Amino acid sequence: MTTDNTRPTPTVVFRADGAVDRETLAYARARIEAVVGRPGLPAVTGEVRLVRAVSHHAGSPWSATADLHVGGHQVVATAEEATATETVDRLRDRLRRQTDKASQAWNDGHRTTAPPWRDGTRPSPPVPGSDGPADSRAL
Repeated sequence: MTTDNTRPTPTVVFRADGAVDRETLAYARARIEAVVGRPGLPAVTGEVRLVRAVSHHAGSPWSATADLHVGGHQVVATAEEATATETVDRLRDRLRRQTDKASQAWNDGHRTTAPPWRDGTRPSPPVPGSDGPADSRAL
């Protein structure tokens, strides 16, 4: 099996606040890196923060925030849920949608050929009453 060593690895920092155990942080890392490490995405950098509320009476004690740069676009996603896995899964789904949008915008901005108006071969506008473009030689 061959590997593609030419693709840069995503530089995403994972931070935890509150009583977040290592297994939960490892789960979050695996889920988020699966989204940002997909082939076809431009370079991804940023931070993901997983927070467990100190107060036990909070309705959604878990929250997660991702602030990433995908190519030249900033992607921010947040999620709040009752459990850590639900929070990470919701954040993953939101990041997936937003990174797809950012990737599409990045791909649209990187054309391989110049548009026709940049190289001077702009077609002539159609002449009223005809089916084709205007012919300057017909005058």
